[in-house]
Amino acid sequence: MPNVLVVDDERDLVSLLDFNLRQAGYETTLAYGGEEALSAARRCTPHLVLLDLMLPDIYGTEVCRQLKADPRTRSVPVVMLTARGSEVDRVVGFELGADDYVVKPFSIRELILRVGAVLRRAGAAATQGRGPATEVGTIRVDPEAHRAWANGNLLSLTPVEFRLLSTLVSRAGRVQSRERLLVDVWGAGGESETRTVDTHVKRIRRKLGTEGERVETVRGVGYRFRDPDEDAPSGAS
Repeated sequence: MPNVLVVDDERDLVSLLDFNLRQAGYETTLAYGGEEALSAARRCTPHLVLLDLMLPDIYGTEVCRQLKADPRTRSVPVVMLTARGSEVDRVVGFELGADDYVVKPFSIRELILRVGAVLRRAGAAATQGRGPATEVGTIRVDPEAHRAWANGNLLSLTPVEFRLLSTLVSRAGRVQSRERLLVDVWGAGGESETRTVDTHVKRIRRKLGTEGERVETVRGVGYRFRDPDEDAPSGAS
């Protein structure tokens, strides 16, 4: 039974989440501050963390950063909860490796569905991680090692960025709509913001350096990873 670590200083909300998660078939561990959450995660690695940003001792982004820096909890999905829904806040959360971002007030039913979607995505990624490495030009993605290289350089990718790059590379030459990527990479439904995809693609392009131009934007549709075999001899893009 998956264990969800719920981290929030609003005790009434924690009780509500605790009840509904248990009703949905999850085990729960409760924490009301950042330090308490980190200690709980170290004692028993959860399957997913619901993490509020505005905590009384440590800001939620710092808790997320420490979880992603620790080899024991690096692959644990994090869903951030916050009353702040600006694009900047979402980008910062995703940069730290958060898998989803839910703005308060939210529907408990929707949150439970998101938890299930993120856990399914994480499970599928773990299964896919046993597959062979994929190489397209100078880019190499190794799911088993959960590593990727470009021009021989090891890339520093968050779990979500790795899944997105792996998906695009494995489907080189084929257009992927933003909606399709939201489902396949984030495990999210069509109601999620497609801007999330754009933000991550922008970061991947930057990390790929000169190879970043291979991630092409298909106006009005989504993205396509260009196969080196398609490169024109003249170097035209």
